[in-house]
Amino acid sequence: MTDSPAALFSGEKPVTARILQTAHHHLFSHGYNALTMDDLAHELGMSKKTLYVHFPGKDALIERIIDQVAASLHDRVEVVLSDPKLTFPERLSGVVEIVGATLAKASPTMLRDLQRFAPHLYRKLEQFRQKNIPLIFGRLIRDGIAAGRVRRDVDPAFATEFWLQAMLGLVQPATLDRTQLTPRQTFERALNLFFSGLLTPAGRKDYEKSLAS
Repeated sequence: MTDSPAALFSGEKPVTARILQTAHHHLFSHGYNALTMDDLAHELGMSKKTLYVHFPGKDALIERIIDQVAASLHDRVEVVLSDPKLTFPERLSGVVEIVGATLAKASPTMLRDLQRFAPHLYRKLEQFRQKNIPLIFGRLIRDGIAAGRVRRDVDPAFATEFWLQAMLGLVQPATLDRTQLTPRQTFERALNLFFSGLLTPAGRKDYEKSLAS
């Protein structure tokens, strides 16, 4: 359920696709600073002049990569959420796999580099999260309530905002440094805590008693 670089840029012209695929590999493997137009041109076997014909600079190249990764993630999640044949657990599992596989490509180094050296590109990532987390998880929560798999007393709007704020904070480079987790590990642990909760069945029973007293 993950897109390879070749699939991500299959709609581009061959030369543009090859540039994007190579830059994608360097960006996600080594970070923003390690990606230079000199090294990219050398690896592609073309002059910098030719490279600049296709992209005016490194940031324009990275912005195209971010846009394409975001669009691909959105489209693949939409396929899962819109499939009437899937049960709620299957939809949840499908979304977790797609989002998790995408996050697995993003290293803390890449995020830290973008935040420090290309804040406008980092803001682009933040804006994508702010737009799509409510859409994706809001739908999942409402589907779960309709299917009887999420408590009916849950307020979908509040739960979605809670999840959004949690994820925005947890994937900050400084937070990842403290937790020593990858973005994917962070997502999976946060999701488990979100849906499973902290309390055991006995703990929930005692807590509910204390609320009623």
